[in-house]
Amino acid sequence: MTLRFRRWHLGWAVLSSALLWMVPMGCSANNTASPGAPLIVSGEPWSDLAAAQVRRFAQMDVVYLGETHDSVADHAAQLAIIEAIYQENPNIAIALEMFQRPFQPVLDRYLAGKISEADLIAQTEYAQRWGFPWEFYAPIVRFAQAKQIPLLALNAPSEVVRQVSRSGLDSLTAEDFSYIPARGDIDTSNADYQAWIQDAFSGHGSHGSFDFENFFAAQVVWDETMAEVIATFKQNHPDTVVIVLAGSGHVVYGYGIPDRVARRLGDDLQQTRVLLNYSADRAANSSDAIADILWYNTPESPE
Repeated sequence: MTLRFRRWHLGWAVLSSALLWMVPMGCSANNTASPGAPLIVSGEPWSDLAAAQVRRFAQMDVVYLGETHDSVADHAAQLAIIEAIYQENPNIAIALEMFQRPFQPVLDRYLAGKISEADLIAQTEYAQRWGFPWEFYAPIVRFAQAKQIPLLALNAPSEVVRQVSRSGLDSLTAEDFSYIPARGDIDTSNADYQAWIQDAFSGHGSHGSFDFENFFAAQVVWDETMAEVIATFKQNHPDTVVIVLAGSGHVVYGYGIPDRVARRLGDDLQQTRVLLNYSADRAANSSDAIADILWYNTPESPE
């Protein structure tokens, strides 16, 4: 993954048989972006404002904690926020971009104590399909097992995303749709989202015969798949707070996952979009709608 794509937290699809990019991506009263600038919160040391926001999170339907995948600080913030929400409301679930949908039964067996953590890593093919150090996420997964908090495997199978990136949505077979939404539920019409993705991509240099439309469609397959898992769980467990751990690129402006969850569940949905340790420069150069909260692990915003 290039530095530019790490910076934008975009988990990209395979553009060739040899290249795989990982694309990553929060307290409004409804599913739309909040009208004011994002609230800036210090979570370390824990502030009164942070505690107040956690109390709000505990009453939400969905809380998005947008991360940079290789940021130790982001994962520490996620664990602290999850633990604090649990103290306010133990009826939570943790939804993870890091695991792909076919491996949900493996997560269930781990929570039930039927397999070890090592088995979980091996049987979900974590190293091959995600690859960031396991210890980034291990404390969160262990906390979930200790407290018997449901874990949701959110992501689309990498084989399907790879196929879309190479050959487009129309190349998928009926079998390919086993773990992703129906073709009619994959909405690639958001021009603002497409422009945002293209801007992040534009500085990466020449790509030969690369097809941006397919590339964008692959990103949307990720988003729609994750949104479908969250929405289905919420329909079956309406009183549970779903805490989503995903790359910030799937959270900013609501384009990726939040708007697609709202499309499925309606305007009464209570969602919060949180970006963790988000670059102060990028936040300053973005519109107010980028997130509901910018949460930093230090009292000062990072450089």
